[in-house]
Order: sequence, then C-alpha cells, then structure tokens
Amino acid sequence: MDIDAFIAVHQHEWDRLSKLASRRRLSAAEADEMLRLYERTSTHLSMIRAAEPDSPVVPSLSAPLGRARAHLTGAGENVFVSSAYFFTQTLPVAFYRIRWLTVILGAAFIAVALAFAVWTVNHPQIDLLMPAEDRQAYAGTEFVNYYSEHPNSSFAAQVWTNNAWIAAQEVAFGVTGVFVPFVLFINAQGLGMAAGVMAEQGEASTFWLYILPHGLMEITAIFIAGAAGLRIFWAWVAPGQMRRSASLAAEGRKLITVAFGLVLVLLISGVVEGFVTPSGLPHWLRIGIGAAVLAAYWTYTLVLGGRAYRAGVTGDLGKYDAGAVELTA
Repeated sequence: MDIDAFIAVHQHEWDRLSKLASRRRLSAAEADEMLRLYERTSTHLSMIRAAEPDSPVVPSLSAPLGRARAHLTGAGENVFVSSAYFFTQTLPVAFYRIRWLTVILGAAFIAVALAFAVWTVNHPQIDLLMPAEDRQAYAGTEFVNYYSEHPNSSFAAQVWTNNAWIAAQEVAFGVTGVFVPFVLFINAQGLGMAAGVMAEQGEASTFWLYILPHGLMEITAIFIAGAAGLRIFWAWVAPGQMRRSASLAAEGRKLITVAFGLVLVLLISGVVEGFVTPSGLPHWLRIGIGAAVLAAYWTYTLVLGGRAYRAGVTGDLGKYDAGAVELTA
C-alpha cells in the first residue's frame, strides 16, 4: 500500500474527525458524522499499522480517535462523586434494609450465649469442660493478658483482618442457608462458655469490662454480615415473580456492599480492641467509647440509610454495571 497516496486521499476525513472531537458540544448531526468518521478512521489506522507499523501517522491518528471515543462513550464518573454516593447512599441503605434481621440475629445470639454461660456455671462436672487449674489461669491472667500480649498495632491489625474475613464469608456463603447459623452458633457457644468460666471463678465483672469496649460493635458487625447472608439466601428461596437466578443476582449485588462496608466498621472496632480495651483508661470511659462507636453505626444506618431508602435508593448497581436483566411480570 502506498502510504503517501493513502494519506492524501483520507487526510480531509481525519482532519474533520479531529475538529469534531475537539469540540465540547456537538449537534445531533455532528455526533452522527463523528461516529461515521470514527469508524472509518479506526479502519484506516488498522490498515496503516498492518502495512507500516512505525509510520508517524499512527500516533497522529490515535490522538483524535481517543478524543472521539471519549465523546461517544462519555467520561467516567468522578471518583470523589462516586465515593461520596457510596458512603451516603449505597452503603447506609444496604445496612438499613437488613436492620430488623440484624436485631433478630443479635437477640438469638445473646440467648444462645446466655444459655451456654448458665450451663457452664452450673455444670455438675465442669472439670470435664476445663480442668480447675486451667480455669483459674484463664480467669486470673490469660483472659486479660490476651489483649496486651502483642503490640497494639499488630494486635489491632490481626483482629481486624480475622473479623473482616469472617464477615465476608458470612455474606458470601450465606446463600447456603446453613453457614450463617453455624458461625453464629459457634461464636455464641464460645462466648457463653468463656463468660461462664469467668463467672464461675468470680471474675464476671472482669469479663464484661474487657468485652464491652470492642465487643459492642465487633459482635454487632457479625450480626450485620449474617443478616446480609441470610437475606441473599432468602432471595432464591422466595424470589417472588422473578426467576430464582435473577432474584439471587439482584439481592447479591445490593448486599455484597455490606461486606465492603464492614471492612471499615471492623477496622474501627479493631482499633478499639487493640488500643482502648487494654489501655489504662477508666472502665467507664473504655465502655463509653465502645458504646459511642455502636451508637454512631446505628445513627448512620437509621438516619442516612432511612433517608436513602425513602428516596428510592436500592443499593443496586447502575444499569450499565449491572448488565442486562430479564423482563418480569
């Protein structure tokens, strides 16, 4: 192919494309013209690259093609705008939609934990559960030392990553319907038996003084993740007028947000557990900080989430990101 002759024939089209692509606004006719020129010029560029890859025409055509593509497809949304929308609309409405299920799971968790605590304290053969010397060591030093045996920052990071992983699993595997109850039961059992051992050793107050500062938000986060997982599970059990696959996909898109949001929630909780719980602050202040974190979460959920929910925000992805969906009755 004679590159010089090819350029001479099509140069006016390329110049016209460059001129249209440099404008901020286009009429309907100009937009149609730019689309036609964009398609032609893309073909021309491919032909030139095949015949002479190092031709200086290649970069000179790539620039107007890039500007034209931005005109035709639109620029991406500003990252600060999308982030603000996520934290003021998408995330709080996701928390808000599962608020009652979160409370129900919390009540069930507390009931199971309390039952295991009472059972442990009154067990006629408690030595079979944990030998006497182990119970004394646990209540006397191990329980309190657990929060200070590692550097604050590394302990906070370890707690954060562990709890965030558990929360993500609850959301992701909640679709099975059995994973969330299993995880909550195991955690309630462990917490209840720990409380029972501490109470049996006369250290019930120590247990609460060290659990409440971080536990108020940390355990609530586990309920939130469980509620999201069970809501996704219910989406395919009772899909309504939608196909089960479509219902599951829609609910999954809306609530997977919870897993990302809980990463931040559990980061705050991890900081409290790593720096506040083992600190020398007065007990009332440490518990007050934990209560303030929990109150901030519920304020965020009920105020911003309720406002977004009443405004019709669903928390789902936009039409472009979500992809095509099936028509339903």
